[in-house]
Order: sequence, then C-alpha cells, then structure tokens
Amino acid sequence: MWITFGMIAAFFIFVIIVMERSTAKDASFSDYATGGRSFNSVYGTAAFINTWLPGTVFISFAGLTAGSGVTGFYLVQYSVFAAIIMFLLAKPAYLWGTRYDLRTQADLLGLRYGSTTVRVIAAIIGVIASIPWVVLGMQSLALIFSFSSDGAIGPVFAVVLGVVVLTIRQIWTVKFGMRGVMISDLIQGIAAYLIGFLVIFGLIVWLIANNHGFDQVDPALLILPGPGSELGPLYLFSLVLTGALGGWCWPDIFVRLFTQNGVSTIRRTSVQAVPILLVFATALNVLALLASSVPEVAAAPDTVWFVLASFGGPLLLGLAGICVLCGSMGNVGANLQAIGAMTANDIIGPMKKQEIQNARIGKISVAAVTIISSLGALATATTTSGLVLWAQVSYQGICQLAPTLFLGIFWRRTTALSAILGMILGFGTAAIVQIFYPISVPWLGGMTSGIAGLIINTAVMVAVSLLLPNSAKEQTRVDNLFAELNQKQKDEKQAS
Repeated sequence: MWITFGMIAAFFIFVIIVMERSTAKDASFSDYATGGRSFNSVYGTAAFINTWLPGTVFISFAGLTAGSGVTGFYLVQYSVFAAIIMFLLAKPAYLWGTRYDLRTQADLLGLRYGSTTVRVIAAIIGVIASIPWVVLGMQSLALIFSFSSDGAIGPVFAVVLGVVVLTIRQIWTVKFGMRGVMISDLIQGIAAYLIGFLVIFGLIVWLIANNHGFDQVDPALLILPGPGSELGPLYLFSLVLTGALGGWCWPDIFVRLFTQNGVSTIRRTSVQAVPILLVFATALNVLALLASSVPEVAAAPDTVWFVLASFGGPLLLGLAGICVLCGSMGNVGANLQAIGAMTANDIIGPMKKQEIQNARIGKISVAAVTIISSLGALATATTTSGLVLWAQVSYQGICQLAPTLFLGIFWRRTTALSAILGMILGFGTAAIVQIFYPISVPWLGGMTSGIAGLIINTAVMVAVSLLLPNSAKEQTRVDNLFAELNQKQKDEKQAS
C-alpha cells in the first residue's frame, strides 16, 4: 500500500516543483487566460490530449466498454473527428484571437456576433455544462485510494480524499493560470498516455496469455445498437456527433486555440494528435473489452483499470494510479482555469461593463469555481458507479453551443438574434428531453437529448438568419471580419 501511495505522492510533488521553477509571472489577465499565446505544437499536443482524455477515461469510459461492449469504442471515433475539426478552426480562432485579444470561446462569439448577450449566454452554458464534468474528474480519483489501500479506505472517504487532493492541486492552477496548465500538461500527458499505453499493452498481452482473449468475450458485447435494439439505431451516431461537435464547445478545449503561437502550430497539433488519440483510445477499449471476461471486472466494470493493475502488484498499481492522477489533474485543472477565466471575462466583465485586465480577478474566479466544484463533488460522494452518464449528460448541454460556434465561423449570414434563440431553445429542449429520456429517445430512432436540442437549435438559427437578416451595417462588419482572415493569409504568402 505504501509503495503505491509513495509513487503517486512523489509524482504529484514532482509536477508542482516543475511548475514552480518554470512558470513565468503573467503581466495581464490576457496572459493569465491564454498563457501569452506562446506555446509550440509539442506543448499544444500534450495539452490538448491531457485535457481531451481525462482521468476518468481509465474508469468510466473503459467501464462502459467493459460493461456494454463495442459501443464504448465511440470514444475513438469522436476523438479523431474532434482533432480533425481543430485543423479547420485554427485560422479564424487564432487570427481573430490575436488581433482582438480574445481570451475565451465566449469572447470570440461575442466578437463574431457583435453581441454581449451572445457572449454572456455562451459563457453561462459553458459554466453550467462544465461543472458536472469537473465533479466527475474529482470523483475519478476515488478508486486510486480505494484500491491502493486494499479496500481499507471506503468508497465515500476515498471520494473525499480525491477531492481534497485535486483541490490542493488547484492552488497552482489559480496561481499560474493557463501558462502553468500548459507546462504541467506536458509532464502529465507523457505520464498518462505514454506510460499509460505501455501499461495497457502489457495488460493486453497478459490477458490474452491468461485465457482472456477475444474468444472469451460475451458475443452480446460485440453487437452495436441497431434497428429493434433498446437504445435505437441512431444512438451511436448521436454519441459520436455530440462528442465531436460538443468537444469544441468546452471552454477548456477551445482555449487551446488561443494558447499556441500560430495557425501552423495549431494545425501541426491537430495532425500530431490524430494518431495518438487513435492508438491510445483503441488500445484502452480493446483492453476493457478483453477484461470483460474477468469476473471482478464483470461485477464492477468501472473498476476495470485498477482491477487489472492490482494483479501486477503495488508497482503496477502505482503506475495505474499515476495515469489516472495525471489525466484528472490535466482535465480538472484546465477546466477550472478555463471556466474561471470565462466567468471573469464574459460574465463579471459585461456585468461591470468593462474589460477585465487584472489577472487577480481571474485568480479569484478560478478559486471560487474550484470551491463550488469541490463542494459538488463532496455532496455527490456516494455516487460512485455509472459515472460515464455524467459525462454524456454534460455533452448534451455543451453541444448546444455548436450551431452558434460553427455556423458563426463558417457562414457569414448568421445573426445575433438567431444565435440567442438557438442556444436558449436548444439548451431548453435538451434539458427537457433529458428528464424524460435520460439515455436515448425511442421515437427519434435512439437519438440523444443533445441531438434533439441540436435539431431545434440549428433549424431556428438558419430560419431566423434567413428571415431576419443582419442590417447592412452589421453585415458589413461581419464581412470585414472574414476579409481580415483572407488578407492575413495573402500577407503571409507574400512574406514567404
């Protein structure tokens, strides 16, 4: 037990030491929120993956595959699609971001639509949808303490310990902002996903060698939801679509576009991330699928990662714990920093009718969000199974920003009114449908509540934009925004 705890504690301290020694002081709130827009694609790739794949990917997502079968492989599909979408978003997000000193996703939407209301609504949706995800990340550490103590620490107290550890870790997130997040993500990403992959590969070999190959997998786990199934034929499609589109609606994911030092850097990050996500996510799901024939895993699928690691003794269990710790610290830290910065920049700022310039306000906001999330995690400490549902519910809400974001960036005719109505009606539809159909909607062929909301959301945006177009003055402003992108591209070609 002490070997495992010692390994985890040593790595935790190592990350903090590196942050203390290598993080410069932020001169302004903009630097605090974006890390000075100074990072290369190595940091960008590590930060994107460490944020995209949280610690709970080893627990709730692996548990979904272990318990429900190949449906869990949707993680691979939507992750790869999301990395490809990054390539398309690189130019408008970075160029507008640098020219207009944009700090957050809501900031960009406020600029695109010329509307403070759009900016505030987008920020509120982002915060509401993100906090359950942070709670999930905090809870994911519980299994580290439970398994590392050989069951001596009960599930509820283990959740409490996990929350305490991550809350302590956020002291440095508050202190160093996005620059600290980016630097720590490089270390945490290597530990979680390089070392994690080696652990996964070794466990796959061990499972096959010990009569837990594909021939031992229950055939029912190899069937995707189709016509006549309980979930419906469009269920998997819904998960992939909300995951890929909704992924870029998360404040902590989108801000990655503002932290890097150029359009080409972001595009290199996209190209580098695709094979890493493809290989790692596939390997993790294969491991979970093979492990479904292990009795202890079948009894509690969410514990698959630690059950398998425990067979290898305290050293392997320690490595498994470090993987979850690093994934959780990366995702939770980035989330708290992003939604704290967005609260200050896009909610408090507009309320005060001023642009936030002091980094201290950002630090206070991040600290406040950390406290709220910690209390939420403690209040739900007894909920320790089926955690993937928390993630899926959050996606149903956050993906309602997708039409406003993607139509706004790729279609000039969308209006502020259409964005406001689309977000409100889409989010409201998703929330109502989620109450009555928490998994999938039978009369929509298995679509999720998020897709139902997206249909209403997109239809409203398109209809309102066509029926009530922008004024000539506003359309000229929007056209000029897009013209700046093309002019910048021409200038770069001439310079080269």
